[in-house]
Amino acid sequence: MKLASQSQLSSWLPSIHPQIWIFAIGRFLSEVGTGCTLFYAPIFFVNQVGLSATSVGVALGSASISGIVGRIVGGSLADSEHWGRRRTLLLATAISAIGSLVLAGTDNFTILVIGSLISGLGIGFYWPAAEAVVADASQIDNRRQTFAIARLADNLGLAIGIMLAGFLIAVIGSYRWLFVIDAISFMVFFGVVYVGISETEQQQIGESEKIELFASWMTVLRDRRFLVYIAVNIFFTIYISQIHSTLPLYFKNFVIKSTSEGFAQTTISVLFAWHLVFAIICQLPVTSILKRCSHSLALSVSAILWAIGFGLIWVSGTAPSHNLVWVILALGVFAVAIVSYTPSAASLVTELAPENQRGVYFSINALCWAVGSFIGHPLGGWALDQPEIITNSYWLYFILSVAIALAILEYLNRILAE
Repeated sequence: MKLASQSQLSSWLPSIHPQIWIFAIGRFLSEVGTGCTLFYAPIFFVNQVGLSATSVGVALGSASISGIVGRIVGGSLADSEHWGRRRTLLLATAISAIGSLVLAGTDNFTILVIGSLISGLGIGFYWPAAEAVVADASQIDNRRQTFAIARLADNLGLAIGIMLAGFLIAVIGSYRWLFVIDAISFMVFFGVVYVGISETEQQQIGESEKIELFASWMTVLRDRRFLVYIAVNIFFTIYISQIHSTLPLYFKNFVIKSTSEGFAQTTISVLFAWHLVFAIICQLPVTSILKRCSHSLALSVSAILWAIGFGLIWVSGTAPSHNLVWVILALGVFAVAIVSYTPSAASLVTELAPENQRGVYFSINALCWAVGSFIGHPLGGWALDQPEIITNSYWLYFILSVAIALAILEYLNRILAE
């Protein structure tokens, strides 16, 4: 391992493998493109293409179906001696670029579903291999910080992408070009992986340590601690799906009662840029603070913050004034909730997984995101198509769900201590 440059941040940036920095650059460039579409996609498909919020939620949720296939196959490919992490990442970025181009040409529900299915497949291939690359290049004493750096690159790219999208929409008035930019960013990421990322797992694990594919999956499914974590992780992924799909449309069409249009696109752009910038600012300090806590305690902190954030969203939609202030506070709380969650969750999976099964473990971990999207996107779309009283009350049910998540985390804490 080579030491990262010594600076004032040295306590937050311990010895990090050089490949992590290269990979983080690739993730940053890719997320710039993703940021151009992530929060604007539901607005575009509902308000310009003319689809209902429910149908858009269903279409976006369909990505989870292909995503499940991608995650299962991708995790196995990432662990495969003859394929590996690097080739899986190259396949994922190529498929994702195709999916973005299909979405750029969407003018009806069928094409939207096809584009979502292709994009979901690409995402499915990507996450197990991506998380395994970071895990392979990390050590126990810097694992949370290593994952935090990867997430920092993601959030920084998303923030720039959101601001770029707001500018482009104001100038050219077309959402379709945002998806073209997303496709280009995936091809740039393809180039970074092809040139700068070497295989990791194959260099460390010999043939004698390989486990047959079926036996590998059976081992994971018998891991009680991991399965309990998976149960609670689905709650977190459902929560995150609301930020990506439901909240942008909620802000656009519901929050401001004095106009018929809600927040302007430029306001939404600034709001989500604020959310991501605050996440960037908090990522390393929060990770450093929570490093002293157990994984289950760090996840409990995140769950409580999610409950507070959903409460603030409910206030923003029901308060007679200062709606924007409540939204800003809510997105700030959500930012801290996410940066509390992601490094601890990924680090916990790394510690639970045998070294030669990380691809499969991260494959099942990534399935949580597919399940979360599959539930969260259609559920949010349905809520936005209901009478206003139901739409606003929707956020209160998420607060109640946090109590269930906390109970599962308490049980997880007990069995991890066994």
